Order: sequence, then C-alpha cells, then structure tokens
Amino acid sequence: MPPLVSVETALARLLALAHPVAPETVPIRAAAGRWAAEDVAALRTQPYADLSAMDGYALRFADLPGPFTVIGESAAGTPFAGTVGAQEAVRIFTGATMPAGADTVLVQEEAARDGTILSVTGAGPAYAGRNVRRAGLDFHAGDVLVPAGARITPARIAVAATGGHGTLPVRRALRVATVATGDELVAPGAPLPPGALPESNGAMLAAMLADLPVEVVDLGILPDRLDTITAAFARVDADILVTTGGASVGDHDLVRPALEAAGGVLDFWRIALRPGKPMLAGRLNGTVVLGLPGNPVSAFVTATLFLRPLIAFMSGAADPQPRRASAILGEDLPANDHRADYLRAETRGGRVYVAAIQDSSMLRTLARADCLVIRAPNAPAAKAGDSVEILPLG
Repeated sequence: MPPLVSVETALARLLALAHPVAPETVPIRAAAGRWAAEDVAALRTQPYADLSAMDGYALRFADLPGPFTVIGESAAGTPFAGTVGAQEAVRIFTGATMPAGADTVLVQEEAARDGTILSVTGAGPAYAGRNVRRAGLDFHAGDVLVPAGARITPARIAVAATGGHGTLPVRRALRVATVATGDELVAPGAPLPPGALPESNGAMLAAMLADLPVEVVDLGILPDRLDTITAAFARVDADILVTTGGASVGDHDLVRPALEAAGGVLDFWRIALRPGKPMLAGRLNGTVVLGLPGNPVSAFVTATLFLRPLIAFMSGAADPQPRRASAILGEDLPANDHRADYLRAETRGGRVYVAAIQDSSMLRTLARADCLVIRAPNAPAAKAGDSVEILPLG
C-alpha cells in the first residue's frame, strides 16, 4: 500500500496535473460564473461628470441663503446648457449633470418656489459640494474593475458594463465526463433487482457542478469488467474525467488498472482523509482523471475538496480553494487521529453541532448538514465554545 497523502499535498499534486484552459471573449450577458482571463479595465470614468445625488436645485454655496432665481433645468440625459451665476439656481434631478458654475445641491424638501423665485426653508446644505457626486467617484478610465482570475459575479458584470464593456475575456467552459462503476448500480428510479443499488453519484455531481462553467457529460454506469472500463476510458473526450467507485482495494475495484491499461498514468492514490480515503488522481492523454470513492458521502466530500477546486483552477481562478469560515462549537469533540476529518454538521442558534453518527453510509446526515467541521490530523480534543474551521455548504 502507498502511504496516505495529506489533503493539502493531494490538492497541490492534482492541480499540478492540470493547467488553465484557453481564453475566449464572450458577450457580457454570457460571462456570469466564468473567471476573468485578464484584467478588465474601465473604458470610461464613472461618474463621467459631477452629478446631483438628490432632486433639488443646483446653486453656488457662496450665495446661500439666497433667494435665487431659477434659470433652467437639468435632468439625466438632458443637461442644462448655460452657466449658473450669482444668486441663480437650476432645477436638477438625481443623476443629472451639475451645470457649470454650480457647486452644491439644495434638496427640494428644504426649498420653496414662487414662480422663478427660490427660497431656502430648511437648514440648507452644510458645506460646498453637498449632495454632489464628483466625477470619477466610482472609478476612472484605466482603473482595473475586475482583476484577472476573479469570478464574474452579477456585481462584476454591472461594474464592467458601466465601465464600457459589452464583452468580457474569460476562460472557456470545461468539458467534464462522469462515470460510475459497479455491477450493483442501476439508474435512479429504475426497478431494483435483489442486491441492486440506485446510482446517485452522477446526479449529485451534476448538481454540485451546476453553478460552474462546465458541460457535464454523463457516461453512465460501467460494469465491473476491466476490458469494458478500459475501452470506455480510451474513448473519453473531456478536460476532466471523474469516476465514482472502483478506486479502493477490492477485487472489483478496477479504475486504477483500467486507467493504466488505457495508457494513463496514476499520480497518487489514497489520501489521509475521512471520509474519502480511496481517492486517486492521474492523467489520460490530455485529460485529468479524478477517481472518487463510490460511497456518495465520500464522493461529495472529495468533490467539494478536489473536483470543484480543480475546475476553478482550470477555469482560471486566482484562488481555487474552497472558501472556509469559522464557527463556535456547540458540543465537545474528541481528539483526532492521523487523518483529517470533515464532519457533517448543522448550525443551530449560532453554534455548530456535529452529527452523532459520522458513518460514511449516512446520506441523511449529509442532506441535513449545512457545513463540514474540519478537524486537522492529530487535532487535540475541542470543547463546546471553541472556535473551529468549517466549510459552508451551499
């Protein structure tokens, strides 16, 4: 048996097998969820000029408290063409360009108007520039709005569009092939002969990757036959091949020999992780191969720790690691052994409570969990009230 590989080393070695895929330019509406392939810099300044932040009257602060003569109007898209002089004001609306000569906006709630004569009824602006958004308050032309390697979120789409972009440079979508192995497996919802088991990993993995820029290709269920699995591997056309099952040490665990028989190379196998020890990684021609355990809980945990970061890395993410957080334990935990534990847990009343039974066959505990409590190898016992590291589950 090879020695167990730590979670951190396994992820580093997995990412070393891969590289970011080629960039492409897509319409901005199609960029959500991708990662920026290069810096996206502003093509324009925002605001492009001094704008009013309120509905009211643009005037000169030095002329307060007035009265003023209203000489025109400035609305968004229809600026006032003249210049504001002494004791003059321009009716202005939120987002409208400040007219030349004016430096302050009197809000309409503190103004009274009789024809063209404007009076201040409230306290008025406290300082010059009050209620004015200065040109470039948000950003200037040339500022980086979305750095390379950042994920394109709705907010980043908005700032890029406002910055003048109609297309964005991103990494192309990945093609991820998934396949399950096992004579006992049948498709979800199909009749179950004696000894059969519904295959749940394929649907679970597709759901886990639904928010990522990937095309998932389901290769179905393969029987425990070396020639069949080898032939299927040899035909794979994908950036990543994800297998579930067949990666352990039994007579029917054929993913490793099939990978090598198909011309692939195994990089590592077996990691110091619970659940998920019998995971493997390698390459098959230009495809990265990730062999997950067949147990759905173990497959979920390893897909969270390895598959999603691999996809993020190949999609150009600057930081492909899953986002961690801290939480307060609601109960004591015993000391850990030499493997890292990722414990299914629920948050209640601001504290996390680990499921009493962590057997990797327990799918209901996974369905109820909203996070995984991370216990490092050889971690000492923890007490209720201690801070622990968690992986939030979406």
